[in-house]
Amino acid sequence: MRVSGILPDAFVFPIVIKALGTRGVWLHGHVVKMGHGGDCFVRNAVMDMYARHGPIEFARRLFDEMSERMVADWNCMISGYWRWGDEVEADKLFGSMGVRNVITWTAMVTGYSKRGDLVSARRYFDQMPEKNVVSWNAMLSGYAQNGFAEEGLELFNEMVSGGGVQPDETTWVAVISSCSDRADPKLANSLVNMLKEKNVRLNGFVKTALLDMYAKCGNLAAARKTFDELGTFRNVVAWNAMISAYTRVGDLKSARELFDRMPRKNVVSWNSMIAGYAQNGESAMAIEVFKEMINSKDTKPDEVTMVSVISACGHLGALELGNWALNYARKNQIPTSISGYNAMIFMYSKCGNMKDAERVFHEMERKDVISFNTLITGFAAHGDGLSAVNLMWKMKEYGFQPDRITYISVLTACSHAGLLEEGKKVFESIGAPDVDHYACMIDLLGRVGKLDEAKRLIEKMPMAPHAGVYGSLLNASRIRKRIDIGEFAAKELFRIEPENSGNYVLLSNMYASMGRWNDVERIRGEMKTGGVMKTTGWSYVEYNGKLHKFIVGDTSHERSKDIYKLLMELRKKMKLAGYMADKESVLRDVEEEEKEEMVGTHSEKLAVCFGLLVSEPGAVIRVVKNLRVCWDCHEAMKIISKLEGREIILRDNNRFHSFHNGLCSCKDYW
Repeated sequence: MRVSGILPDAFVFPIVIKALGTRGVWLHGHVVKMGHGGDCFVRNAVMDMYARHGPIEFARRLFDEMSERMVADWNCMISGYWRWGDEVEADKLFGSMGVRNVITWTAMVTGYSKRGDLVSARRYFDQMPEKNVVSWNAMLSGYAQNGFAEEGLELFNEMVSGGGVQPDETTWVAVISSCSDRADPKLANSLVNMLKEKNVRLNGFVKTALLDMYAKCGNLAAARKTFDELGTFRNVVAWNAMISAYTRVGDLKSARELFDRMPRKNVVSWNSMIAGYAQNGESAMAIEVFKEMINSKDTKPDEVTMVSVISACGHLGALELGNWALNYARKNQIPTSISGYNAMIFMYSKCGNMKDAERVFHEMERKDVISFNTLITGFAAHGDGLSAVNLMWKMKEYGFQPDRITYISVLTACSHAGLLEEGKKVFESIGAPDVDHYACMIDLLGRVGKLDEAKRLIEKMPMAPHAGVYGSLLNASRIRKRIDIGEFAAKELFRIEPENSGNYVLLSNMYASMGRWNDVERIRGEMKTGGVMKTTGWSYVEYNGKLHKFIVGDTSHERSKDIYKLLMELRKKMKLAGYMADKESVLRDVEEEEKEEMVGTHSEKLAVCFGLLVSEPGAVIRVVKNLRVCWDCHEAMKIISKLEGREIILRDNNRFHSFHNGLCSCKDYW
């Protein structure tokens, strides 16, 4: 236009300034030079540009210089201050206005909603002299985005019953989002019926919201149907919702298939996949996907990513990987909130490093109930009952109320440490103990040898006992060799969870320790008839960023020859040191020499030998095992720790054992 020699008039500048966005600053000078600075519409466009893109002070200077102001000028500044987070100035300007319109009021509702102050937002909404669909949508979206589903649905009912305004697509998206948060299939169905009755046009945004609602309500078929119907209109939100739906039900194969097909991924896409693997017990895969994410360089991980990754490292007991992930977060300046710190406490405690778990806890400026629970659970796993109990009482001093998880963790800690009186005191302090609290108390009584009292407590329970209750009793019976109570507990367990091989193995162990081989064969026969497969025991050691896994008698590892050579050397040294193999847990009536060979190549012994081979002299060896460590391996670890001058930290499926100089942190009480 300018090249053609035609000078732009005042009508052109507002259009061009709005089109250019942040690049519109250079036009401000042209406006002044060409004498259009006094035009109210041009002036408003320039002010709006600064209010949107900054600096907000430039917009305010223009506003203050105006001799006459339109309502649109006031609205522009109020919206600008909300955009830049200045609630005080927005409120002041609103109070100074003479004439307000529906846009002014809606700006205040939107502003307070975005700050999460729904009480103030609703106060302004209720005071509005007139409302249009945008006003209703602002309040509905505020409720939906801040998790106030009930209030949002009530407001929607007001709107359709007496508001005098017809819902539009934005309204339906907000309402469907509120239904998603409720995850109530009945409510979802009634909403879908309403959409059909009103012949609502389902555009891409509404369909995407419906997809998310179906997914959260567990209706995967409807979610996938909606996803497929979107076709080329699928946006990244739709892909992410469908991936999350699959991971929520554990269908990781379908989730990964969609993830790999996505035309464009954002941080939510990666987080959904990483969290999906982590929450479904595939921690190693979660870390692999994280490595893919950082290698792709398309998307930068955020704090949500790091929480999932650090937690996954904790589940694996992979301290080396955990420290690598933390160093990555620090190097890339990824912020850490309470959730991040809680994940760090979890990771360190699950990797056997309580010193750093406590350090992180004490470094936190703000803590929540999860922070206390995570550290207490760590103390419980390490058998530090007194620290767990003391932290719970301290938690109350800080003004935090213990929840059911707190009490379960503290009672578990008391059980692992044999603190009967402290445990009873904690149990009595629970207002209404649930079945898990009873299971912990029965475990505590059983471990200290009070099996008859434990059985009486089961009989007095106000609710039906679950498998955990009888499992605690069976394990205590094994430790105390009370076959009568063990058989009682096992009978109940076979009824409640007939597919759990661990219960059969525990009872078989009891029979084997007493030489009752016919009963051992009978139990094995019952397992075979019922199709119950014994869980394969495995152990692994982390080395050089990888997890090296072993099973009993394993010869598949590339360093098997070296591992078995070292194991033979250690056996000779151990025997000279007074070690005698414990063969009670061998479930076969075979020769003593064969029994010794069977327990001698247990997975944890192979893992420790590998750790000794690859680590520096004096370094801590960390082993993770999926089952409870057997008594023979426990005794062997104590002697190896003394012979080799190493600390061996073993995490089994029950607790931590820290072996040092011939002793274990559990004091042989587990």
